[in-house]
Amino acid sequence: MSPDRGSPRRSSTTSHVSESDEPSRAISHEVLHSEPSDCFLAARSSQPQFTFRALLLGLTIGVLIAFSNTYFGLQTGWISGMAMPSALIGFAYFKGLRALMSGLGEGFGRLGWGEGFSEVENVLVQTVAGSVGTMPLGCGFVGVIPALEYLLRPGETPREEVADPGVINVLAVGDKTGGFQLPLSKLVLWALGICFFGVVFAVPLRKEVIVREKLKFPSGTATALMISVLHGGEKSDKNKEADREEDEEEGRALIDESNGEDSSKNAHEQAMKQDWKRQIRLLTTSFGVSGAYTLISYFIPQLHALPIFGTYLSNTWLWELNPSPAYVGQGIIMGPATTIHMLLGAILGWGLLSPLAKQQGWASGDVGDWNTGSKGWIVWVSLAIMLADAIVSLGWLILRPLIWYTRHYGPSVMNGIREQGIKNYIRNLSNAKLRGYSPVNLSDSPERDHLPTAKSGKQASLGEEDHDAPPEHLIGVKTTIIGAILSLTFCVVAVRVAFNAILSIPLTLYALVLALLLSIMGVRALGETDLNPVSGISKLTQLLFAFVTPASNPNAVVVNLLAGAISEAGALQAGDLLQDLKTGHLLGASPKAQFWGQLIGSAVGAVVSACVYKLYTAVYTIPSGMFQVPTAYVWVFTARLVTGSGLPPHTPVFAGGAAAIFAVLTIVRIYGNARKAWWVSYVPGGIAVAVGMYNTPSFTLARTAGGVLAWWWTTWKGRAETPVIVLASGLILGEGLFSIVNLGLASGSVGHL
Repeated sequence: MSPDRGSPRRSSTTSHVSESDEPSRAISHEVLHSEPSDCFLAARSSQPQFTFRALLLGLTIGVLIAFSNTYFGLQTGWISGMAMPSALIGFAYFKGLRALMSGLGEGFGRLGWGEGFSEVENVLVQTVAGSVGTMPLGCGFVGVIPALEYLLRPGETPREEVADPGVINVLAVGDKTGGFQLPLSKLVLWALGICFFGVVFAVPLRKEVIVREKLKFPSGTATALMISVLHGGEKSDKNKEADREEDEEEGRALIDESNGEDSSKNAHEQAMKQDWKRQIRLLTTSFGVSGAYTLISYFIPQLHALPIFGTYLSNTWLWELNPSPAYVGQGIIMGPATTIHMLLGAILGWGLLSPLAKQQGWASGDVGDWNTGSKGWIVWVSLAIMLADAIVSLGWLILRPLIWYTRHYGPSVMNGIREQGIKNYIRNLSNAKLRGYSPVNLSDSPERDHLPTAKSGKQASLGEEDHDAPPEHLIGVKTTIIGAILSLTFCVVAVRVAFNAILSIPLTLYALVLALLLSIMGVRALGETDLNPVSGISKLTQLLFAFVTPASNPNAVVVNLLAGAISEAGALQAGDLLQDLKTGHLLGASPKAQFWGQLIGSAVGAVVSACVYKLYTAVYTIPSGMFQVPTAYVWVFTARLVTGSGLPPHTPVFAGGAAAIFAVLTIVRIYGNARKAWWVSYVPGGIAVAVGMYNTPSFTLARTAGGVLAWWWTTWKGRAETPVIVLASGLILGEGLFSIVNLGLASGSVGHL
């Protein structure tokens, strides 16, 4: 599921959410529209950019988020980066620490603890926290690793000539039972191997997509707005006046209201400045309520499955409700459109296809059985929908710039060939300078995207300039090249050692090349739509790997899983850093500080995620009713599909039909999004529908309740979205962190009531 960043969605039209898709969130209409000036960036560059206290707090928050994401990821595949809550917690912590020191007396106050916590430090806090917290997904601990350890059939267990007695024993056991248990040391090595190269991939993309093209990155922009308003809210009147005069001298304010109405912007900012304490109280209250529910549900596990439609539908067809506050919170963040589409998927899968497959004898086992029941039958249909959506969406990301460049440069190229001949034209091509950048939207004119043409060159020169951080705060070319070489080499070695050379060096390099190319498309999609389609990227990689890995290869399924995991890791890390770099760019933070913070956070997150995963799998049964690991099943089913394994009866017909329908619907959504059509949210999104199909209805119903609550508050009541996002963050964090308490109770064999 997606790394959801826990920040506001731009609108209700975003309906993609999955093991990897990052839906847009909520502060909606406040857009950081203008770019920071050189004066502003120079002034901010003089502030401390990389501080130990910000790094330590970011790591602490990130570790807690990693625990939470492992818990939710093993249940449903959904994780959240929690960018905005991390910034809010960072601000509240240092403000509270400062107040505490002052309250303890003058001597403590002189220590200066909590003083001077700046916006750029808060950028580092949320960057580091997000990099640590998303590692359960980035390193495959909610998808690929459970699939390898628990879901392989006996014949799919790797077959390699190895000398290590421990490895020989593990593979021998796995060949009989299916799957193979990896020791913690190899899980840590694997996680460290794939957690760095995506960060390095993002560096050369920053200049293009953030500085030049100025892609929106809505969640990163909203996080920058929140940080700016929070820190602006604690300034004294004297400082406010000084800042106001400084902004006038610079000739540009960092934040402008998108409609240009300064009075409306100022009114909103003043309201945010006055009620940040209310937001903190809301966050802590919702955290406490959710934590209390989590603790109570440990002793009364029946709370996880309420038979609201009667015991027959609950026991036979799995139509029940899990009233978890955290899943309600997830629904709030996902938004009404996404959750309604997920509910549609649940109705199609569990209300229509599941009874049909059971009645016709196509899935004769228990409904909840992944292998013989209709639960495993309908997942093939959901998988076909996901693949269709991914192929069409990513295909359009490739086709769109080709269409644009053909449209704008094709005529001049053809004229040049006719006048000079093809050989002379190609020879002279090295002297040609193609200036301009691929547009955010094909329906926009070149002038809108700062693309100089014969007609627009003068206009472009009068438009927004490309302002960037001072050179000393940029990541150098040398650092990037060395980082790329080291991270790629380490990845190849780590994957080879961790999995005993199952994935050969050429195939690992092929996976890394695919990761690089597909992460570029993912970053562009994230910048334009706030959606990072990493699940689609991983599935497309699995499909492409099927062409280079013969089905006769005894390790075909494992190779396919590992390749997809590498691509997903690269796309997730690149997108996560660029979203944070957008926040930092708008607030004048150092890209170099964020880069090193992301690397440190990724390393810590990789180790922590491996340990947390081992804790959960040691204490709980995986898979089980509580931890169904649906994402792991999707991974392994995809690998079997593309490597030629047989399909359950009649699934090709239904899967093919569903794929065709949702391919058309995805095209319709792309067309509507390009024109910002109002009806897009009413067209079902393939990923959201697929998630609703492969997750049991108990989770989907709770998420739908959250989506309806968000709609009621923001649309029906017309209220600001920020409070419900804060509420949702508290609900998610409460259950996620109190799950650690439940983990301790379970490991101590504390009984249920």
